[in-house]
Amino acid sequence: MAQESAIDVLRKLDIDPRESRLYMALLANGPGSIRELADKSGLNRGTAYELLKHMHERGIVSYFPKGKRRFFSAESPERLLVLANQKKHDVDDAILKLQTEVLPGLQALRPENTSTQVHYYEGDKGIEWVLKDILATVVTSDTKEYSVISTKLIRNFLYRPFPNYTRQRIKAGIRVKVLAIGEGGEGAELSERKWINGTPLSQSAAYIAIYPPKMAMISLTKGDLATATVIESVPIVATQQLMFDTLWSMV
Repeated sequence: MAQESAIDVLRKLDIDPRESRLYMALLANGPGSIRELADKSGLNRGTAYELLKHMHERGIVSYFPKGKRRFFSAESPERLLVLANQKKHDVDDAILKLQTEVLPGLQALRPENTSTQVHYYEGDKGIEWVLKDILATVVTSDTKEYSVISTKLIRNFLYRPFPNYTRQRIKAGIRVKVLAIGEGGEGAELSERKWINGTPLSQSAAYIAIYPPKMAMISLTKGDLATATVIESVPIVATQQLMFDTLWSMV
């Protein structure tokens, strides 16, 4: 694996790129003093010391005295896998607590007469956020199911910023019902699909996801810029769900 690729992976373990370079230098060259490591990495000694101190706290490097100086050495790369598994455990634990304790507690802080909330997003980053919000919201619901109305033209663009969306949905055990406007569209596991004549909307690119208490409306503007509006309102979304369920039963 190239060094830059390794650095990108280690960054996801909260290892600073400068720490990664120090670590790889120790692996390649063996133990070294702070002065030697600072010179090889292009860092000042103070910065190198603070980075090595942090790396020692995480168990990535160790040190031993040699005369009046400390010499640092790299721990086995297998230590990185231990850190990765620990982070995965911590994230899984945090997700569980969010679902069972934190989110219900935060939701309870809202007064029951809270007004409708509307949020606007655009571009790939915005659409990715909306798609992740759909999964995060639905996975905590009782039914673990949501509803979609989608036109043909948007299908090639919708999952561009989140290409493994369907895989993540299936992994989470989330079901979806899709009213597809226009021909085409692939079926997938944990999904049901019905088709509606799309001739009147043949030139429209639109996607509506109903995932109580929210609904998202995504469309494409000129230049294929995706925009999304997310509405959070129990009565509005319940009305949209009723309309969807009625149309679903008639198709």
